[in-house]
Amino acid sequence: MVHIAKQQGVVLVAALVMLLAVTGIAVTLMSSSSIDIKMTNAAQERERADHQLMGEVEAAIASEVNRGTDSRFLWTLAQFAQSNDVVQLNVAGNASASTLTNMNPGPATLNCPRRFDYTEGVVCNIMQLDTTLDYGGKSSHNVALSSGIAQELLDVNKTQ
Repeated sequence: MVHIAKQQGVVLVAALVMLLAVTGIAVTLMSSSSIDIKMTNAAQERERADHQLMGEVEAAIASEVNRGTDSRFLWTLAQFAQSNDVVQLNVAGNASASTLTNMNPGPATLNCPRRFDYTEGVVCNIMQLDTTLDYGGKSSHNVALSSGIAQELLDVNKTQ
């Protein structure tokens, strides 16, 4: 026989135990979903930074091309030597830092990379454009891109 007086709190205790178990499962699921959201946001930030960096590299190159005859792509070895072979490119509106480095390793200009339609008297000014962009909370991460540039120049010494 069941004595009702002895079982008055059993259902309440069983319900509280079940409530604690369900709460524990819910907290675990919510914390794992917040980690998933953080990982997704980090991946999206990185992707956005990559695309922004590509646009800013193109803007830096376009800015130099639009300078016409003042473009640093057309600098001689002597002009690069005056700036220790490194030039900072500052483009208005860009959040990135760009550096143009002379890659000609000697006193003479270099022949251009091999091409099918070779032209006598054309030499290349070979440079490297390094661009870095800080992103994330408090700019704690950065992404970098190096671009090789070979600007064709007419060498008057080779055409005579």
